[in-house]
Amino acid sequence: MALGTKEKNGKSTADKHDIKGSVVEALKNKDEASKLISPERNKALGLALDSIKKAYGDGSIMRLGDSRQSGIETVPTGALSLDVALGVGGVPRGRIIEIYGPESSGKTTLAQHIAAEVQKMGGIAAIVDAEHAMDPEYARALGVNVDELLISQPDTGEQALEITEQLVRSGAVDLVIVDSVAALVPKAEIEGEMGDSLPGLQARLMSQALRKLTAVVSKTNTIVIFINQLRQKIGVMYGNPETTTGGNALKFYASIRLDIRKIETLKKDSVEFGNRVKVKVVKNKVAPPFRIAEFDIIYGRGISTSGCVLDMATELEIVKKSGTWFSYKDERIGQGRDTARNFLESNPAMLAEIDARVRAALAAKMAAASSKDKAKPEAKDDDAAE
Repeated sequence: MALGTKEKNGKSTADKHDIKGSVVEALKNKDEASKLISPERNKALGLALDSIKKAYGDGSIMRLGDSRQSGIETVPTGALSLDVALGVGGVPRGRIIEIYGPESSGKTTLAQHIAAEVQKMGGIAAIVDAEHAMDPEYARALGVNVDELLISQPDTGEQALEITEQLVRSGAVDLVIVDSVAALVPKAEIEGEMGDSLPGLQARLMSQALRKLTAVVSKTNTIVIFINQLRQKIGVMYGNPETTTGGNALKFYASIRLDIRKIETLKKDSVEFGNRVKVKVVKNKVAPPFRIAEFDIIYGRGISTSGCVLDMATELEIVKKSGTWFSYKDERIGQGRDTARNFLESNPAMLAEIDARVRAALAAKMAAASSKDKAKPEAKDDDAAE
């Protein structure tokens, strides 16, 4: 009985090898057949491509292999931990971004830090201030060059979105911030009576605007950031009752959605001086989503760069932590995180050195992960050949 089982198993193993070999052979034949496209089909395809390019311009259609890009162009957010969480080193160009969260959670602060980074890179930033609440002095404290910043304070939602589209279509602006979606009031609502019911008007306005914006944002390589607010759904018994304003269109068209929340109030001697915030990447079309970043926002100064560097350096063990003490190269830099952060702020040379080491370590880590991902398909091909 045992011998019969052995023969049976041997036969089944041989059958498996035959099937595997036939599958590999079929795949090879398919690849060879795909290369043997008839001259008539090639000629017809060439005529069709020429006709499309003539009608709609160069670049309107191409083979994907003809347009090889060396990675995604990004702009830093001003928070190193968030750049890492986004997976590509910042917010990608040519995309629509949504930043939402409760009141006073740091939405506008984060957006204006991105504007400051755009200006540092020699770009032009614009803010469509639908809330009419722009504070130039606070923006200047965050590092924004307010003298070069473009600002518009529109009267209606239609006007705000039309201005946004014209700025993007010009191709001369690198970043447009719309602050905020909740303040984009349709003209019909402004001209109507108080108490008039106009259901879905803002959602239709956003849907139409985003349909027009998406293609031109990609072509001009412009970043468009929509700041949004949270609302509570009425009558929700199960699940999350929170939702954002402006309907579902922005959720669909946004390449990245950032949920920012205050998780802790920073105090010194019972005096509040800032907030600890958590940002969750709830949607990401350019890297894996659902990553989380935490950083400090100091009142009147914005995102704490030294705090971000200290956190990442501690995680990478560039800065050593023993108990409550932080040390760098056998030199103690402070007892407690706040003390260590303040020490780095007062020693910009050391901060720059640690920052450079952190970025180099992160770059090496990302390169290693990328090479590992590229090696995986080759391993699968080797398995198939066997």
